[in-house]
Amino acid sequence: MQVVARASASARPRSGRVWLSVGLFAALGLTLGLPLLVAAMWSLVNPKKGWFAPDLVPPSVSTAYWQSTLGDPSILEAFGLSLLIGVLVTFLSMLLALPSAYALARIPFRAKRLIELFILAPLIVPGIIIAIGLGTLFLRLGLAYSVTGVVLVQTVGTLPLMIRILTASLEGIPEDVLRAARTLGASPWQVGWRIIVPLARPGFMAGGLLTFISSFEEFDKTFIVGSPMVQTLTTKLWSFLGGQLIIFPSAAVVTFALLVPTLIIFFLAARFAKDDVMAAGMGKL
Repeated sequence: MQVVARASASARPRSGRVWLSVGLFAALGLTLGLPLLVAAMWSLVNPKKGWFAPDLVPPSVSTAYWQSTLGDPSILEAFGLSLLIGVLVTFLSMLLALPSAYALARIPFRAKRLIELFILAPLIVPGIIIAIGLGTLFLRLGLAYSVTGVVLVQTVGTLPLMIRILTASLEGIPEDVLRAARTLGASPWQVGWRIIVPLARPGFMAGGLLTFISSFEEFDKTFIVGSPMVQTLTTKLWSFLGGQLIIFPSAAVVTFALLVPTLIIFFLAARFAKDDVMAAGMGKL
């Protein structure tokens, strides 16, 4: 009887975990899978037939909207420019975030909480407000309508996230390791380059991944500071939405044109990033 009771008791937690997993996957399917399925159907609507109620699926499919959107030769140029800006923003954010993250993680000082709130300010303020303010400043400095201006304004938005994730990664480095290196005669530069940077690599990977994706999908700051001279994928594809009237099939194509490259980059890079570091950094937000 005791063996049966123990087996029954151990089966209950397993059953609960199974139902929890089913519920999570069902919620994921409803919130992500279903909208993507509808967007996919809208992107394949035949313009000659349309898609109207009460039809649950398009009566006829066609790739006409895909051809008209992706057939534009300037789309490939905008895609390449988006990749270039994303890489520049990512490396600039890493370079600027490392000193601040190290200070927040390893150096105790009184105004730390105030500095953390100041760093998070760009995440709290709407991006359109930051773009308008910096757009006026960049116009006076001659940085508006340039790739340099777009990189700088995007860095303002991505830097807080990079700092928070790097801070979480640097906090996990044992102090004994750094003291041992100093005891053995390592200079501050050697400690930073040969110990801190390698040990913080998961944080760099996680922060760089999220920074690149954020830059690749950025629209507000890029549109105000760079358009019409700098055309990234988001600003270029905006013209395919039909101006003030949203054309659903074109909007669906735009959705997948932005989503598919992001998902590919995310799944490839996530294999080399540690989830605990990313979760710790996001938890600090």
